[in-house]
Amino acid sequence: MTDFADYGRPRRVDGGLRARSARGAIGRSWWSRRFLEVLESFALGTRLTRGRSYARAGQVLTLDITPGRVDAVVQGSRPQPYQVSIALKPFPAALWSRIEDELAGQAFFSARLLAGDLPDELEELFAAAGAPLFPATVNELTQRCNCPDFAVPCKHLAATFYLLAEAFDADPFELLHWRGRSRAELLDELRARRAATTGAAPSPPLVDSPSGPDGVVSTVDVVAPVGAARALTGLSATPLAETADRFWSAPVPLPDRPPRLVTGTDLLLRQLGAPAPAIGGPGLLERLRRAYRAFGPADR
Repeated sequence: MTDFADYGRPRRVDGGLRARSARGAIGRSWWSRRFLEVLESFALGTRLTRGRSYARAGQVLTLDITPGRVDAVVQGSRPQPYQVSIALKPFPAALWSRIEDELAGQAFFSARLLAGDLPDELEELFAAAGAPLFPATVNELTQRCNCPDFAVPCKHLAATFYLLAEAFDADPFELLHWRGRSRAELLDELRARRAATTGAAPSPPLVDSPSGPDGVVSTVDVVAPVGAARALTGLSATPLAETADRFWSAPVPLPDRPPRLVTGTDLLLRQLGAPAPAIGGPGLLERLRRAYRAFGPADR
């Protein structure tokens, strides 16, 4: 039988993963809010709130997202931290290949993903491809924690869910990584498919460069240029000294100003018609016409 002392206040830790949200709802982006909404739809809302204070106090020591699995270490009230895991079946390779074909075939999605963003419409595309981004039922999630609490999710699992939602805020590609594709793998596939469609040579996804005088080689991800950067790629740079004197000049001659239409000073009065009798009627119109002529341009 478990002693109630086991459920005391959690031990304070230094250097834990603390939720950025100090109060109110957790999750700022659509994918993190959607993830928490899905969990709440499983009637987990009240249980999730048990772990909110843990998430904000920094009780989650580590959080590791891999295809199909999230592992965390959470400090509770006992000296030994608890081991937490949340499993969600990743998409098989054949399904991911079909999804990547769909993404590469639509410039909107390719551009947004290559720019590091997950558009809202992505959820519909995945669902239409038979690969819903979020679990449909709570049974699709395998939740494990070695704490003595019998509730699922316990507060250690709940804290992990909250930190996972904030991980999606920080890097939306972690959601896709959990489903089986890392950022580098997905972007490499999109570049290759887009290059095959356009006939252009794909840009190299990775380059090796020495990281220091000791000769250690590090791998650096090279993102393909998009937008204006793509249009400017390959243009020769002009020395600043040759362009400074032309900085404020128009790149092409400006067109001549159109000729001004010469009109009578009382044109507006003639277009508006006579005012209502309550404010002077035709008599007011005639007085205004004489005033316009008197104060009009002297060269008329």
